[in-house]
Amino acid sequence: MTNKRDFGANAEPQRYPDPDVVVIDPKRFKAKVGNTAIKRLYTGCLWAEGPAWNAQGQYLVWSDIPNNRQMRWLEDDGHVSVFRTPTNNGNGNTFDFQGRQITCEHLTRRVVRYELDGSVTVIADNYNGKHLNSPNDVVPHPDGSIWFTDPGLRVPLADKELPHSGVYAVMPNGTSRLVAEFEYPNGLAFSPDERVLYVANTRHAAYIHRIELDIAGNMVRRRIFADMSSDEKIGVPDGMKVDVQGNVYCTGPGGTWVFAPDGAKLGVIRTPEVPANLAFGGPDLKTIFFTARNSVYTLRAKVPGQPHPWYVARAR
Repeated sequence: MTNKRDFGANAEPQRYPDPDVVVIDPKRFKAKVGNTAIKRLYTGCLWAEGPAWNAQGQYLVWSDIPNNRQMRWLEDDGHVSVFRTPTNNGNGNTFDFQGRQITCEHLTRRVVRYELDGSVTVIADNYNGKHLNSPNDVVPHPDGSIWFTDPGLRVPLADKELPHSGVYAVMPNGTSRLVAEFEYPNGLAFSPDERVLYVANTRHAAYIHRIELDIAGNMVRRRIFADMSSDEKIGVPDGMKVDVQGNVYCTGPGGTWVFAPDGAKLGVIRTPEVPANLAFGGPDLKTIFFTARNSVYTLRAKVPGQPHPWYVARAR
């Protein structure tokens, strides 16, 4: 992907609407704001991934995987600093319903939770006694369970103990279950009612799967939700988020693709670097943060992301 436009803080004023927010279905793509533009928030990472918004602290945290660190951007003054290091090459991040950060670690092949007192709790490092391959992305469920993908990335074949790649759920009592097997599962996100789990498949088959769940969180049926194959040579289906209207945002070839709840493609948000993941944040959850190669970009939207778990927990 090439884009000669300057996206930095000192860039020339951008003509509105932003031409890199490409609307395919203007009747249903309601997220586009006419007088806002894509901006570069920060650059200097080796591989930016796993953005997560902390609603309690009003900050964004993301992983810089090769540098073995996590970065943080503060909403109040825009300050960026190293938040945590080392991180065992942490990738995906999220915050649970108690405001605690959860991270997928590549190096240790586990999912961990950073407690409020600074200690670390291992949520999952094995399934049926066999070590996980490489947990990638993670999302909390209101029932207290933690769901994550394990695609087997960066693990030598000789070191793999689990023969399959899949989506797992760790229940509040600590037991784990395999939700579904996949070729190469990556990003995942729940629908607003938590009855649908979307999973991005990255490698040979570029698609998003839609997994319908029963009230207990068991898979009822699954089908392909959207085909993300493209002539673009760079970019794969990766990180995902869902807004309050149920629209699905998934990073992929050429930018971040936006889909309606029925799977129709509504538009593409083209960042100058290939995006790997995204998160909704800001005080009103209408700022989209994109982690893309060396940088983090932002874009304001009309439709907010789903309320952060911390807000939901307080409301209950």
